[in-house]
Amino acid sequence: MLSMIFEQLFDTKSSTYTYIISSGKGREALIIDPVIEHTEEYIKVLKNLDLKLVKVIDTHIHADHITALNELNKRTNCTRIMGEKSKSEVIDLKVKDNEKINVENIELKAIYTPGHTDCSYCYVMNDRVFTGDTLLINGTGRTDFQSGSPYDAYDSLFNRLLKLPENTLVYPAHDYNGKRNSTIEAEKNNNPRLQVSSKDEYAEIMNNLNLSNPKMMDIAVPANLKGLTLDQL
Repeated sequence: MLSMIFEQLFDTKSSTYTYIISSGKGREALIIDPVIEHTEEYIKVLKNLDLKLVKVIDTHIHADHITALNELNKRTNCTRIMGEKSKSEVIDLKVKDNEKINVENIELKAIYTPGHTDCSYCYVMNDRVFTGDTLLINGTGRTDFQSGSPYDAYDSLFNRLLKLPENTLVYPAHDYNGKRNSTIEAEKNNNPRLQVSSKDEYAEIMNNLNLSNPKMMDIAVPANLKGLTLDQL
């Protein structure tokens, strides 16, 4: 009997988590939120597990690293996927809210979750959800650039993600404190940004974070929109 392959890889420079998922060795695979500097690592993992990469997903246009979507497409001819609101110029498949993505016995459902950006999507797979930068562990994604909105983020969090079963595992695109996952229940109870009683209260918190822009933002955003590969950087 085949057992699911679930690899969680970490980029220390941008604190980004990347996920390689397959229903078993020798089968088709997908990758979520890959970082271009780790392309060779992903290729090695795929080869070692005899996996065929067929789909690669970005949860949103990233501002803190350059995606490996296009490099992986160049290397493996995999299908590049983002949500239909994405402004990327090189996506092969844009999924709608509640649309399903299938890869050989693996099924993900897209959920449109604007707020961090206006093109942010999360992906539900059985007992877990890949939350991108919308919901972090003990935090939430900033809303002050890329057409972000704290009001949209509040709706995405409280009316979409926190409506999932409480035992749903949360796998974010980033963590800055060494944590690998959480649950919806734990975030409801412990996440300080979710202990609010209204949209306005949440917006007040988010509008006063006073964060500096990501160091890679001026390079990463245009590169990710245009789909640059390693030889074009």
